[in-house]
Amino acid sequence: MRTALRWTLRSALILTLLVALFVAHSLWFKPLHIRIFFDRVFAEYLFENPEMLSSMRILPGWLDWYSDDLADASLAFQDRMREKLANDLTTLRRYDRSALDAETRVSYDMLEYFLQIQQDGDRFRYHNYPLNQLFGLQNGLPTFMATQHQVKTEREARNYIARLGKFGQKFGQAMEGLKAREEAGIIPPTFVIEKVLDEMRRFVAAPARENILYSSFAEKLAKIPAEAMDEATRASLLAEVEAAIPAHVHPAYGLFIAHYETLLPRSTGNHGVWALPDGEAYYAWAVRQHTTTDMDAEAVHQLGLAEVARIEAEMDAILVAEGLSEGSVGERVQLISKRPDQLYPDSDEGRAQIIADFQTIIDEIDAGLGDTFNVRPKAGVKVERVPVFREKTAPGAYYNPPAFDGSRPGIFYINLRNTAEVARFGMRTLAYHEAIPGHHFQSTIQQELTGVPMFRKVLPFTAFSEGWALYTERLAWEMGFQANPLDNLGRLQAEMFRAVRLVVDTGLHAKRWTREQAIAYMLEKTGMPETDVVAEIERYLVNPGQALAYKVGMNKILELRDRARSQLGERYAPAAFHDLLLTGGDMPLTMLEQRVNAWIAAGGVSAASR
Repeated sequence: MRTALRWTLRSALILTLLVALFVAHSLWFKPLHIRIFFDRVFAEYLFENPEMLSSMRILPGWLDWYSDDLADASLAFQDRMREKLANDLTTLRRYDRSALDAETRVSYDMLEYFLQIQQDGDRFRYHNYPLNQLFGLQNGLPTFMATQHQVKTEREARNYIARLGKFGQKFGQAMEGLKAREEAGIIPPTFVIEKVLDEMRRFVAAPARENILYSSFAEKLAKIPAEAMDEATRASLLAEVEAAIPAHVHPAYGLFIAHYETLLPRSTGNHGVWALPDGEAYYAWAVRQHTTTDMDAEAVHQLGLAEVARIEAEMDAILVAEGLSEGSVGERVQLISKRPDQLYPDSDEGRAQIIADFQTIIDEIDAGLGDTFNVRPKAGVKVERVPVFREKTAPGAYYNPPAFDGSRPGIFYINLRNTAEVARFGMRTLAYHEAIPGHHFQSTIQQELTGVPMFRKVLPFTAFSEGWALYTERLAWEMGFQANPLDNLGRLQAEMFRAVRLVVDTGLHAKRWTREQAIAYMLEKTGMPETDVVAEIERYLVNPGQALAYKVGMNKILELRDRARSQLGERYAPAAFHDLLLTGGDMPLTMLEQRVNAWIAAGGVSAASR
């Protein structure tokens, strides 16, 4: 009996040791199987970022050790992540790619591409502006707290308060990076400093109870059922948030305000990145990163000019039919956008109606897609207003994907700073791009993929995602959802807007255009409201190359669709083509082309039927 017990204990000990050795080997060395390595790479990045964990909500609630902390923004942490990236790329290449099955090779190639392009850009790690009017830390962190930090229990509420207490630590870490950029000669454009200063001063000037950090917290608390939280606890928690804002949040902003006040006199104008040290090489890398092609700035610029000319002719035909033949296309589109039948009241009621009408447009196309798609997302999508505190400098619209745990749907945010910017003839196209079948289908189906490593559910490739969303604007028109000539004008205006981006982004950063020159060109060609145009041009100045992804991506998808139709003939099915694109997740355009070519060679079998 004792002998048997000893052997049982020894066996258990040996098994435990073997498991421990396997885990240790998988964590610190090259794992035995590449799938373990894929999961390790993703997990290590994810677990190092408490904010990403809160946003994705990928872990069960009982594993929430992170919601009282913020992501590390220190230079030491960034150095550690750079070293990890280099090690991950080296480890990946130690696997024999030829020995992998076809789908695993896709994962291998995708991860290798992503890691390599990041490593190529390491020399430009200071060539950005962490505080900027569009997506800076100063507006991004409050937005994260308001829209991503969940408050459904007292524990989550106290974690929210704990995070408020760490604003100073986070901003202090970020200050290291600001000073390093300053020493490297990376000074933001003048308008960036001015607008961020104005935004931060207004943020700290408002009473605590009017701050989004308080108001959003109060809204979340109000949704907790009475049986789950008594009034005394609610009042106590609200009082703590009200006290934390002036005690911890405002002093953190004071640090940034003081720094930008001293930086403003050192700014030298509103230049593209050509004015930065090694700026030409930086922009060449940015073009390659965002388009996932080998196109250079000149090729992109020429493509933009050609597309602008083509779309301008199509817009002109509609405008002439509307009785508008004099002036530039942009001037004539502005005349239509200012007509009373195209405007909503500049009131709370008008803004509420805009949101309701966008939701109606989305619901209509969702019900009318028919057999154009086999694979569709499980999660829903809703329309919300861009948070008021940041709408002055935010883009006109954007999309946030659902939470992995189903607690938050996909959200299409519309900027309602000025209802005159939301002309009715452009609403359908915008809804199709941001929601269905655009970003909501692309992002959510990617999240819901099965049988692929987790990194493929979240890894972004802008040329694919934005190219897809722009492609769906045209797809909706082909399906009859913009049959009204003015709705089609809205579609063409949106496509013109993306074609103009090719011209002005390369103009600003490679051809040394001025901010004013780029604004004038976009106004002339698109007819967008001037406030929108200014926000867009300033967006390109702080995020070089990103705006190129839309039209480059769309054109590649159209090229691949035409190839599939030509070579497959009667075997071509739109749903099968769309399934193929969406069920691979975001990927570089070079890989997308390989995927479509292989699909054509296999006879165009639907990805949904595999």
